[in-house]
Amino acid sequence: MKRMPRSLGGHMLWRHLWLWALLTLLGVWLILAAVAYYTGLHEADEINDGQLAAFAQILLRQNSPSTSHVPPPNARRLATLYAPELRAVAWENDQVVWDTHNMAALLPSDSRLGLQTLRSSTTRPGPTWRTYVAEAQAPNGDTHRVAVLIDMGWRRTLGRDIAEHIVRPALILLPLAALLLAWAIRRGLAPLERLSDQIAVLDLDAGQTLPAQQPFQELTGTAHAINALVQRLQSQLARERRFTSDVAHELRTPLTAMLLQSRLARETPQSADRQAALASVEHDALRAGRILGQLLDLARAQSLDGQSTEPVDLCGLARQVVAAHAPMAYELGQELALEAPPGPVVVQGHATMLELALRNLVDNALRHTPGGTLVEVHVGHTADGGGFLSVRDNGARDGVRPSASASPGLGVGLTLVQRIADAHGAVLEQFQGTPTEPQRFTLTWPPD
Repeated sequence: MKRMPRSLGGHMLWRHLWLWALLTLLGVWLILAAVAYYTGLHEADEINDGQLAAFAQILLRQNSPSTSHVPPPNARRLATLYAPELRAVAWENDQVVWDTHNMAALLPSDSRLGLQTLRSSTTRPGPTWRTYVAEAQAPNGDTHRVAVLIDMGWRRTLGRDIAEHIVRPALILLPLAALLLAWAIRRGLAPLERLSDQIAVLDLDAGQTLPAQQPFQELTGTAHAINALVQRLQSQLARERRFTSDVAHELRTPLTAMLLQSRLARETPQSADRQAALASVEHDALRAGRILGQLLDLARAQSLDGQSTEPVDLCGLARQVVAAHAPMAYELGQELALEAPPGPVVVQGHATMLELALRNLVDNALRHTPGGTLVEVHVGHTADGGGFLSVRDNGARDGVRPSASASPGLGVGLTLVQRIADAHGAVLEQFQGTPTEPQRFTLTWPPD
């Protein structure tokens, strides 16, 4: 069998998986960055509050600061990201005695003790300050109060710095991770590619199947499903071959007879023999026409899948078919009977196709049995509540059945009935019959 090309258009699976893996990795990286940033903010708050409280306690424990104290000129230069510049204000008996950065005016006179956040007014925008206020009584009765302040903008800078230190290595490793992901995905899909190659070289005509044991359970299940499909295809091919053989046999017989009878009609000098030959040609032509009509009906039956169904009364359907075939039974010298309950027997299906199936069964029973045969159509309910439709004939009276050569079989008609039964979810059962029991074809529907 010709090997299928690897590239047939469309997207490649490994690239699709790789793209989604990269997007997932990028999403995780962004979440990591956000978590690191907000973690940095939280940790900066904790550090701020601890520094403020510690510095305030140091100021309270020392002697009263001198009003002439001025921070060293390089204090601002010494401030770093992890050692930010602090502002301090000291009061003694409600009098400012120390103010490192002229922050006393910013603090309200009734500032509460502990941690608080001071925001600039809308009229005079400025930074937001985190403040810690502490108070202590001196042995001489004086009240000492200190306030330590820090710019809140520092916490955002610290949070961003912490996030950058955490995320930057991940960002640098992202291209390497992408390459490793591509390699891993390609390697992981290698068994699937090998399975695809095995499928591409399968010879369905020879009935080849895939190895049942695959390296992974998922591929084993896929191989089993494909093997089951191959087996169904083989069964279908076998049915089609048998059907083609049946059609060839059914058509070859009347066509051969027509050829012989037409030669006889052309060559015989007797008028009576010529008329008999022409009548035989007409009979065989009608038979070939019926076979071709059955082929057209079979094509219609194969298109039933997926179409909507409707309730069909099998009793009413059987009465119509029996009434339509009564003249044919009388002409052939046969008996045609119907056995059905007084109430309806309803199944879901297509009335036209079910009528066609019953018509084929009755028509073949009348045509392929000798005169005097009793053909019965039986409709009823099964023991489990389903419905059935049966056509049976005794083949001959007094228990004498015709030989196998006397009945050419249903051929195309039986295939047509089988296809209609499959399309309706019914089961076609065939009983060939014995000299004492009638031949029977039965369509059975399961209960609703």
